[in-house]
Amino acid sequence: MEIGEKIAGEIVLSKKPGATMRKWREIFSISQQELAKYLGITSSVISDYESGRRKSPGVGMVKRFVKALIEIDESRGGEIIKKFSPTYGEEAIIDLFDFPYSVDVEKFMSQIEAKILNPDIEYKRGIYGFTILDSLKAILSFNSYDYFKVYGWSVDRALLFYGVKYGRSPMVAIRAHPLKPSAVVYINPEQVDPLAIKLAILEDIPLAETYLDVEEIKDRLRELF
Repeated sequence: MEIGEKIAGEIVLSKKPGATMRKWREIFSISQQELAKYLGITSSVISDYESGRRKSPGVGMVKRFVKALIEIDESRGGEIIKKFSPTYGEEAIIDLFDFPYSVDVEKFMSQIEAKILNPDIEYKRGIYGFTILDSLKAILSFNSYDYFKVYGWSVDRALLFYGVKYGRSPMVAIRAHPLKPSAVVYINPEQVDPLAIKLAILEDIPLAETYLDVEEIKDRLRELF
């Protein structure tokens, strides 16, 4: 199964395999206790892997871990597996990339020279990836299902909007949609409407602006890993 290969590959290639295991366990909304029971081990073993106290898992453990995530999700109706349909090729999606583990908001913004416009909110969520969107194409062509696709393998990601004039429409769309990103960045906006900032504050989402070009942003964010 494609999702299983992706998860296993990320763990094996990750510099922090335990952190990547935790990422995927949380994506599937499975507790350490539930996963440990399914695997027939103690929850402290899962905790030790995720914290890095236990040495990197071998191939056998990775296979068991991935199989458990998928089978537990299938027993619940397979909602997580169904949600992760392919996202590349969508006209409005300029780029989509997933990180092997979480990046904090400040580090992410610093990497792309982004200024946070509502700095007083609390940054509660890490960033597990990013999606760069053509703002106008997204507004004109996306339906509700398409908005699910922009979140890739994790909802905890930054959405970066290119072609923004005032930034009101992207935040209105985010306000109306049940899925919320970890952060929103406007690329080269003409100006940012105060309403966009107000909506970001209401949603407790850091909103930022950067004046780097898209290709530079793509390169810099991949350099994080």
